[in-house]
Amino acid sequence: MSVYLLQAEDLSIQGEGVTIAPFSCALEAGGRLTLLGETGSGKSLIAQAIMGSLPRGLVARGRLLIDGERFAAADGRSRRALWGRRLALLPQEPWHALDPTMRAVAQVAESHRHVAGRDRRAAHRAAWADLTELGLATAGSKLPGELSGGMAQRVAFAAASAGGAPIVIADEPTKGLDAPRRDAVVELLARTPERGGALVTITHDIDVARRLGGEVVILRQGRVVERGPARQVLTHPQSEYGQRLLEAEPGRWPRPAPLGERQAAVVSARGLAKARGGRELFRDLSLAVSPGEIVGVVGPSGCGKSTLGDMLLGMTPADNGDIHRAVDHRFGFQKLYQDPPAAFSPHWRLSRLLDDLVRRHRLDRAAIGPLMARLGLDDHLLARRPGEISGGELQRFAILRVLLLEPCFLFADEPTSRLDPITQRQTLELLVELARERRCGVMLVSHDPALIERICDRRIALGDGRLREVEPELDPALA
Repeated sequence: MSVYLLQAEDLSIQGEGVTIAPFSCALEAGGRLTLLGETGSGKSLIAQAIMGSLPRGLVARGRLLIDGERFAAADGRSRRALWGRRLALLPQEPWHALDPTMRAVAQVAESHRHVAGRDRRAAHRAAWADLTELGLATAGSKLPGELSGGMAQRVAFAAASAGGAPIVIADEPTKGLDAPRRDAVVELLARTPERGGALVTITHDIDVARRLGGEVVILRQGRVVERGPARQVLTHPQSEYGQRLLEAEPGRWPRPAPLGERQAAVVSARGLAKARGGRELFRDLSLAVSPGEIVGVVGPSGCGKSTLGDMLLGMTPADNGDIHRAVDHRFGFQKLYQDPPAAFSPHWRLSRLLDDLVRRHRLDRAAIGPLMARLGLDDHLLARRPGEISGGELQRFAILRVLLLEPCFLFADEPTSRLDPITQRQTLELLVELARERRCGVMLVSHDPALIERICDRRIALGDGRLREVEPELDPALA
């Protein structure tokens, strides 16, 4: 007779326009399960239902077996005593998991002390060791607001893992990470099943699912459309949607039509230099972005990609050099943030936030409906607050909001990192289409070199304090 560490029997979720059909799974010691599917398909809600942390208005039904103890899915409070010790969640949004007033090392040490039961000195040593292993040896003394999105994600990972829970649910654990950091996190995740635990991973990264192996479940609109061994499902999917999902991997996208003749730059820079925290990010950097041009930016986490964008937008001063913006327009220069929760007030419904934007800046309200339709956003989402929708849905609302302002230059910092491959492709193709139509220059940051190669007119690589142009073919050094 099999002994399961984690079992869900007929787990369903309903309420507030959400319907997740009955879902079942069973993981023995060493088991691995990966949930794939479109944004808003219910993957994160299943994780929250298992944890007992569903948003208000949603109700779970079904039965759960967690580390030998049985629970009714509807009684979420009963599972809170398991958090960190027997059941751990690595959250999709690090900003929701980290205390903005605590240094990174203190947050990880707190978990080691109060969850794992180590004394103060041992907890502090363990925290530093965890951060060093994740490439964060210089980030321990920083506050979350001083970290890049990828760095904050790794700090949240370290804090959630410190208790040594045998069952780990990882919600988009590699979002916003470059390839080496992504691979390191996959190796860390794999330690849980290797040590006799059970791992449930939610991801949009098909390559991560391949590396983790085990069982894969593909969800769409709250229903399971395919499940089976990772090697089988991710090589020869049987469902039409599974086939579309694999076809939407960035390496298979067609290349964009050429831009054509370039016009005078909407923004240009010469001789830029910037240091932060005693470390030089870049020096003597020059670039220009033309109307309608899509310029891709790649580079390792913490190399200064976001800082460069903030400088071009006038949000961060340069230590040296000059920046020229061609248009004097108060809405002309906009940013799509890497972490949308940091860009939305959590207290108001999305309808109110959009109404405020339209009223304050005298925008065309009639433009909202068509853009929502093109971005695949349902009207019922307007009645929710930012924290009550999926990260991918909120990311598309961020794109909607910035496009309403009709900018001439847009710095897009990992704008599709929370989207499934199909939605990501549709969203980026729409972004390129609108940039061409509206003659808006776009600087697009991504850790995925295949995505940059397929969607951008030019590609530049940032790192080692310098910027270089990447050849049209995919640069093997960035793969």
